Amino acid sequence: MLQLPKPTPPKKPLVSLSESYEFCRHMTAEYAKTFYLGSLLLPKEKRKAIWAIYAWCRRTDELVDGVKSESTTPTTLEQWEQQLELLFAGHPVDDMDVALTDTVKNFSIDIQPFRDMIAGQRMDLDRNRYETFEELKLYCYRVAGTVGLITNPIWGIGNSNSTVPWESQQKLYEPREEAIALGIAMQLTNILRDVGEDAQRGRIYLPLEDLRLFDYTEEDLMKGVIDDRWRALMRFQIQRARQYYHQAEKGIRYLDSRLPVWAALMLYQGILDAIERNQYDVFTKRAFVSKGEKILSLPVAWLRAQVL
Repeated sequence: MLQLPKPTPPKKPLVSLSESYEFCRHMTAEYAKTFYLGSLLLPKEKRKAIWAIYAWCRRTDELVDGVKSESTTPTTLEQWEQQLELLFAGHPVDDMDVALTDTVKNFSIDIQPFRDMIAGQRMDLDRNRYETFEELKLYCYRVAGTVGLITNPIWGIGNSNSTVPWESQQKLYEPREEAIALGIAMQLTNILRDVGEDAQRGRIYLPLEDLRLFDYTEEDLMKGVIDDRWRALMRFQIQRARQYYHQAEKGIRYLDSRLPVWAALMLYQGILDAIERNQYDVFTKRAFVSKGEKILSLPVAWLRAQVL
């Protein structure tokens, strides 16, 4: 654990709690439209908490993936982790910290998944290739599976939909592994959608052992070659992602707030469908879920939240 530095007064007075939450809401609405849509299905306090968490995750990701990422060093991430320790101790350093400090207190959120996420950003500083899926899985847990653990207290752990009386008397089950699986599934989806963009930055997130399995080379990927080898490779990757979504689905029934989780899962799965519709062209076409598809998915998500 990092040694907690002594809190120093901010250079200027920080904003009010309501203003901080509004900053977080605006960032979520601007950069994560699908996620924001799902958040609107939550009660007010949970909604605000989700915005505060998203804003921190976004800012963390920007350190290694944003416009100023070239100036990010291991020291930068160490300082960011120290700032995290301070806000968990009740000493927000900047305006957006104010909302997250309030959120982690109100929902008793553990700090470790936040630390793990920063460790994931360190991986992005050190490497741009992954030899095996096990290596990639660790990365996916750190940068996305952690989000499932962070948000579980927000969704709330409640009784499942089971009507069996003796089941309701048992200790409530917390779907930790399922939450991690959902984060991994979403990150794998991001990786498949963004293959072309990542290649332009010299990054390959698809496991190199998988490329070799289908006799597809790094050079092929960098050139954007789409042929039978590539399509078979992408079908393999999509099937793996769907297996993680299937695992995640089994845990949703244990949550209090099931609707937004079902909605987010279904909408992200829709990106995989879009990749297939685009004939696996992730080099020149952007796979996305249309606004109409999003709206049509909500009744299905609501029904699943009631009966599954």
